[in-house]
Amino acid sequence: MWKYYIIGMVVGYLFGCFQTAYIIGRMHHIDIREHGSGNAGTTNALRTLGKKAAILTFLGDALKGLIPVLLAKYLVQKSGLSIDASLLALVTGLFVVLGHNFPFYLKFRGGKGIATTAAVLLAFDLRFAAISFVLFMTVVLITRYVSLSSIVMVCGIPIEILVFYRDSSPWLLVVGCIFTGLAIIRHHGNIHRLLNGTESKLGEKKKEKV
Repeated sequence: MWKYYIIGMVVGYLFGCFQTAYIIGRMHHIDIREHGSGNAGTTNALRTLGKKAAILTFLGDALKGLIPVLLAKYLVQKSGLSIDASLLALVTGLFVVLGHNFPFYLKFRGGKGIATTAAVLLAFDLRFAAISFVLFMTVVLITRYVSLSSIVMVCGIPIEILVFYRDSSPWLLVVGCIFTGLAIIRHHGNIHRLLNGTESKLGEKKKEKV
């Protein structure tokens, strides 16, 4: 059955490589990775190119997370394969995020994968999406730090797996922990700025990279 997981990884990664923010940036004659925070994601699109670009970026990054995960679940259910549909779906989603974060054709310089992760959780389990939304919105409303809200959101994934999938394969928890670890690694700069009190809040103009 490993071949199905490999297929999920490849398909997921290729979907993830669709770099919405980068493409929209190029339409505006810039490489968004050279502006603002340098991140090819929704928040930097908002700060650098405005609300319309941010909405389009979010929708593109969300769709590429939704489609392959829903497709993986659907194909397993319809085919009757004796394979863990939940594990296949989450593995596929993980590789979508990896493709978003490390696109091969952009020298592996992509985004941080939060919007895509949220979409993966929505496709994977609505309960995960609801909890993630509440966590994210609560922290962002209190602190106005998008980065901190994102970190808190992904830290909830392993806990949600333990609560709702405690009888499932232990590999599901491993994949959930990788989601969390990956997001924390991608936010290492934000964590440093949060600790130093220099992280930009939502609504503040991000300084250009030096």
